[in-house]
Amino acid sequence: LPEELDHYGPRVLLVYGKNAVKKMGLYDKILQILKNSEKTVVELSGIKSNPTYTQMMEGARLVRENHIDFILAVGGGSVIDCAKGISISAHCKGSPWQRYWMNFEDVNNEIIPVGCVLTMAGTASEMNGGSVITNEEEMIKGGRTYPADVNPRFSILNPEYTFSVP
Repeated sequence: LPEELDHYGPRVLLVYGKNAVKKMGLYDKILQILKNSEKTVVELSGIKSNPTYTQMMEGARLVRENHIDFILAVGGGSVIDCAKGISISAHCKGSPWQRYWMNFEDVNNEIIPVGCVLTMAGTASEMNGGSVITNEEEMIKGGRTYPADVNPRFSILNPEYTFSVP
């Protein structure tokens, strides 16, 4: 992780789920690595299974307000999908939901790079440009696959981090 972080700017959005990463000690390890790498960290926690458009847009707001250079997703497929959604939505002109999930328009705005530290294997979200987001207002769960520039730039999988999953 430290070597990968060297490739990105100083401001990182750390995206993760509920308490599993904290219980296993991974959260503290990652924060220490980010600190040692002289990164400024903004957090978006509590990402649900089936991430919501509201959560994604909160992340997009954090990216804009904090001038985020890089998004680090720590978790499983839902966390990674949310991070990729944030990456394409933060600088979108208009409604990201309408443009990217409903109209399937090309992404023509700045994309914030994403990296992953997995705590669950099996969704393949760590190696593709897909993102499934639930728009709770419209009651639609929409999936979309994006070009390769949305793919996570790196994925780290230490099998010990998956032990919290039954």
